[in-house]
Amino acid sequence: MANAVPHLSLSIGEHSVNEGALEILKVIRPNWHTSDVRFKLFTDGITNKLVGCFNQPNQNDNGQAPSKQNKGSPVDATLDKDVVLVRVYGNKTDLLIDRRKEVENILLLHQHGYAPALYATFDNGLAYAYEAGVTLTPVTCQEERVWPLVARRMAQIHKVRPTEPANPGPALPAKVHQFLQLVPERFSDPTINDRVWQTFPRASELRAEFDALYARLLALGSPLVFCHNDLLLGNVIYNEAHAKVTFIDYEYAALNHQAFDIGNHFTEFAGVDEIDYERYPSREFQQRWLREYLLEYGATDDAPPPSPSVTVSAVERLYVQVNQYALASHFLWAVWALVQAEHSTIDFDFVRFGATRFLEYRRKKDEFLRLTLPE
Repeated sequence: MANAVPHLSLSIGEHSVNEGALEILKVIRPNWHTSDVRFKLFTDGITNKLVGCFNQPNQNDNGQAPSKQNKGSPVDATLDKDVVLVRVYGNKTDLLIDRRKEVENILLLHQHGYAPALYATFDNGLAYAYEAGVTLTPVTCQEERVWPLVARRMAQIHKVRPTEPANPGPALPAKVHQFLQLVPERFSDPTINDRVWQTFPRASELRAEFDALYARLLALGSPLVFCHNDLLLGNVIYNEAHAKVTFIDYEYAALNHQAFDIGNHFTEFAGVDEIDYERYPSREFQQRWLREYLLEYGATDDAPPPSPSVTVSAVERLYVQVNQYALASHFLWAVWALVQAEHSTIDFDFVRFGATRFLEYRRKKDEFLRLTLPE
C-alpha cells in the first residue's frame, strides 16, 4: 500500500523547510512556478515542522522571493483550493514511530474518506492535502456544534478494519514499553536530568507501575479497535461551513483498546501550551458524548443511527472504561515526553509537559480506579 504514492530521496533540514518543500512541489505540482508559491508555517505541532504551500500567481511583481509567514491562523483555502502540506519529522522521532505503518494508515483511512490525500513521502516527512478548517481549542471541543461530530467520526474510524492481518496485540503496552526502553539513565543535558528526576522515578519503577495499572485495565474488557491514539485538539480539523471534522496525523494509529482512544481525547481537553485539567470533561458531558459515540458505533448499513440499543448501562460501562484508560494516556505521554526531552530539537519544554501529565496521573489514579462497572 505504501508504494501507491511517490517517494522522493530527499531529506529536509528543519531550518530549510520552505526550500525543501519547493523541491517536492517540483515533482507533485510541476505546473506551479517557484515565484508564485507562498508558505505558511504552522505552530500547533510540538514534534514536527509543518508548512502549508499554496499557489498564488501574479502576486510577486517586484521579483522578491515568496513570503515566509511564521504565525497565524490556518491557510486561507480561498486563496487556492490546492494547498499542499509538507510535514518534516522531528529529530529522532523514528525511534518512536513506525513511518511505514503511518503511510499505510493514511492510505487506508483516505479510502474510507477519513484522512487527507497523501501526495508523496520523502526521507524525513510527508506531503499531503490540506483540509480546510481550524483546529479545535479547549473551548470549541465542548461546543454543541462540534463534539458530536468528533464522537461520530471516532466511532467510524473504530469500525475500520485493516486489510492486512492485525497486530498480535494492542498498541498501548507495546508503546509504553518501547518508550521506557528509550528513557536514558542520565539525560545529556544536566539541567534536564535534574528536572526529570525531581518528578519521575527511574524507568524500572515506571515499568512496574505501568504493568500493575495495565493489569487492572485489562480486566475492564475494552475491545480492540483501529484507533487514532493521538487525538489531541490540534489533530482535529473543524470545517464549520460543511459541519464536518477531519482527523489528521496518524503517526500512532494502530489496533488498541477502544477506551484508550476516547480517554486520551478527553485528557487533551486540557490543552497543550497552557494545560488546565479543570477542563477535563464532566461526567454529564462525557455520558452525552459517549452515547453519541455508541449510537454511531453500533450503527450498520441495515440499521443506521439513531440506534435504540444504547442503554444506560452501556454508557456507564464505557464511562468507567474511558476514565480508567485516561490514566494510561497520562502515563504514555509522560514517558513519551522524557524521550523527547533527550532527543527533540523543537523549542518546547518537554520536561514540564511530561511532569504535568505524570502528576495528573498520580492525582486522579485512586479516584478513577475506584469507579466500578455496572452489573
